[in-house]
Amino acid sequence: MTMIDKLALVYIENRKILAARSRGRDVYYVPGGKREAGESDEQALVREVLEELSVLLNPDALQFYGEFRAQAHGQPEGVLVRLRCYATAERGEVSAAAEIEEVAWLSYADRPKVSLATQLLFDDLAEKGLIS
Repeated sequence: MTMIDKLALVYIENRKILAARSRGRDVYYVPGGKREAGESDEQALVREVLEELSVLLNPDALQFYGEFRAQAHGQPEGVLVRLRCYATAERGEVSAAAEIEEVAWLSYADRPKVSLATQLLFDDLAEKGLIS
């Protein structure tokens, strides 16, 4: 079994969560990405969010939200993704950058548009009343 280690930002406004879609992809993901050698979760997430959304996060403001595992989208059966999610109360002007083609604020009704691991996050957020 192969595990893809990803970090994700839980960024909620008006009971909707920020999601991004990369060029050439058919599903949305929660902003974030893979860590580089030697990076902590917070360092990797700050770097990825700056690259993808042009928002500079304060690593000290990130709070661990939870971890979700599922089959990785577009990967062979048995390749799993581990999504380590962090929330922040910080706000910044979000704009698509790098490989990001589109950003969107999604509600629970948009659940079918996101990757499997993100669907688990959506379930958890909806159960807690954080997204509608």
